[in-house]
Amino acid sequence: MSIPKRVAVIGAGSMGSQAMWRLAARGAEVIGYDRYAPGHDRGAAGGETRIFRAVHLGEPRYIPLLRLADRMWDRLQGETGFSLRRRSGCLVMGDTASPSMSLLLAAGSTHRLDHEVLDREELARRYPQHHLPDGHTAVLDRMGAVLRPEASIQAAATRAEQLGARLHRYTPVREIAPAAGGGVHIVTDQGTEHVDTAVVTVGPWINTLLPDLPRAVDVRRLISSWHLPTRHDWFAGGAPAFVRSTPHDCYGLPSPDGMSVKLGLSFQLGLHSARHLPVADPERLDRTVRPEELATMREFIGELMPDLNPDPIRMSAYMEGYTDTGNPLVGRLPGEDDIIVMAGFSGSGFKLAPAMGEIAADLALDGTTDHPVDFLAPAAAGAV
Repeated sequence: MSIPKRVAVIGAGSMGSQAMWRLAARGAEVIGYDRYAPGHDRGAAGGETRIFRAVHLGEPRYIPLLRLADRMWDRLQGETGFSLRRRSGCLVMGDTASPSMSLLLAAGSTHRLDHEVLDREELARRYPQHHLPDGHTAVLDRMGAVLRPEASIQAAATRAEQLGARLHRYTPVREIAPAAGGGVHIVTDQGTEHVDTAVVTVGPWINTLLPDLPRAVDVRRLISSWHLPTRHDWFAGGAPAFVRSTPHDCYGLPSPDGMSVKLGLSFQLGLHSARHLPVADPERLDRTVRPEELATMREFIGELMPDLNPDPIRMSAYMEGYTDTGNPLVGRLPGEDDIIVMAGFSGSGFKLAPAMGEIAADLALDGTTDHPVDFLAPAAAGAV
């Protein structure tokens, strides 16, 4: 009988909890580390809800990864018995002539995605919560859903432990050092442990732990706010999650209790820097949201969703990591065959989390994966 491969997963959050689950399910000896505990509110996965959508604004090579994620979300729910995803549909709206919407409409047809194009009149009839400017199009992604991030992370981590994984909570990793002769040393305040492979999924802490990444990850502070509708029937018609690419890059989701709507402003490198401040030290995130920081949100509500109260009932700040291409870093750290990195998901990675867990298990146990992630390799250069 072969000896199980020892794999360390550093960071048991969005990607790490899923990697632990898939590695343990495939017989690896899994040792997880987290500076807090699964489901904490200090990383990028907080805020109660995240969006799953199969219709992607951008690179079509994500579509097979989204299909894999769709299957794996169902599998995680089936194994744990928890309701982690609710099919709500997702509206994607933007200027019809914009590159992102043109690419989305073309990919929807080419890949036969389950979607419906809605003109201004049809959107107003079915979803009067949303105003659509002239020249804009709405696409209803019928596979869209609302995800429960904190519950999903805890469910995946718990399932991994049920399958034999060991998780060191409240244990920051200080160093990941390649070992002479192969493998990796994992250094914590409690000592050093040797493993065959390390999967590094530490989110906003990536620059601290791996300062020599070949491509930079820009960590930014983002804000979510929760708003009450001013009309009693706002949630009629199912109130799907939504994404707008223009005139404001923003997104929103109904809260799980059906009382409020969570809103957020998307970030693009080179744009909107004033409203998404850089985070030099993730341990010192400014978690206080000031009223003036919501000026753009108020403008968005007034123009496009006037039936929401512009004064929020709740505000929250969190962190996300962005790359220069908007694509994450997924694969082996260049020059280090035993270190796998997953970082910089640029605000859109949570829906892919269980797919990334499967891919991490492939890379750690088999050395390769059949899933199309070559374009996400850490050493890859240039936009796609």
